Amino acid sequence: MTSPTREARIDIIGAGPAGLTCARILQRHGITVTVHDRDAGPDTRDQGGSLDLRADSGQLALREAGLLDAFLRLSRPEGQEMRILGTDGELRARVVPEEGEPAKPEIDRGRLRDLLLDSLSPGTVRWGRALTHVSGAAGGPRRLHFTDSASIETDLVIGADGAFSRVRPAVSAAVPQYTGVSFTEAWFHAVDDRHTELSTLIGPGSATAADGRRALWGQRNGGDHLRAYIIRQVPADWITAAGLRPHDTAGIRAHLLDEFAGWSPRLRRMISDNDGRYVDRPIFALPAPHLWDHDPTVTLLGDAAHLMPPLGVGVNLAMLDAADLALALAGSATIDQAVRAYEDTMLPRSTETAKLLDGCVEDLLSDDLPPEFGGDHSD
Repeated sequence: MTSPTREARIDIIGAGPAGLTCARILQRHGITVTVHDRDAGPDTRDQGGSLDLRADSGQLALREAGLLDAFLRLSRPEGQEMRILGTDGELRARVVPEEGEPAKPEIDRGRLRDLLLDSLSPGTVRWGRALTHVSGAAGGPRRLHFTDSASIETDLVIGADGAFSRVRPAVSAAVPQYTGVSFTEAWFHAVDDRHTELSTLIGPGSATAADGRRALWGQRNGGDHLRAYIIRQVPADWITAAGLRPHDTAGIRAHLLDEFAGWSPRLRRMISDNDGRYVDRPIFALPAPHLWDHDPTVTLLGDAAHLMPPLGVGVNLAMLDAADLALALAGSATIDQAVRAYEDTMLPRSTETAKLLDGCVEDLLSDDLPPEFGGDHSD
């Protein structure tokens, strides 16, 4: 299909950072786009924890979106501080950013999403539009089918719909595989008043402790909130395998406290003192490399294209993908040329990164000091 770019019907599935960044840059270049998201509205669910946007990727995308200055005003540079703790709760190492250091300041996912949403033309995002599948022959046109039985025809569908993308099957048979590592998320509110000891332990950024088999990671969020992630190598169905249910907060708490029985009571507050229930987040990844045959009517961004373990690159790569695709569309005569140019850049980059990170999810559990903390990984 060789639709002229500025006459094409372009639809993005997913109103996360990648999808919204792509839409924003397209609109800055005068290209019409529609974003579809399964959520009923922007405040339907919690958007997750804090993100560090890096100068060489996420911030580059925001510069192309005309939003870098606004991001820097909203971000928390102090959130770059990182602490490594022992299982006894004592500080082993710390990295403190220099004052004014903009390399990778933190921002809550919700604030980033609001920044992007507010920058779009009214009506760009269609809420309550859960995609079921994409139909139509390779080369298009394509048809998008939604759970409310509605369907629309499009010249280009951009899958920015995450790990279990409904767009991906149109170009790839790959499915995410469980990595063997699971995060159990816990939330803490009004931490300076109600969780003072934990607030002091974590500091203004994040702090982690590990013993080679399990880890605790605390992360400061904006608005006096904090999240903790209890990281373990367990079966994906560990909750039911332990005879528990996802909403059995007391039972899960007792189970986790037993697993971390030998750890410092200060650290165990990340398990015992949370406000509300736990959220189970088994970690999945796509095969590395994940490639597909070029199709001028379908392409993928972010986790839909290259789902990797949460090792600090995901949202940054996703937003860089979004900028590259939007700029390719703005600078190409046809959709086919734009998609090809984008994938010629994105696929080698994501392949290289995925290969570097393949199997590294277990590093989250390591009690070795990372190189940036002075650790020796020469062997």
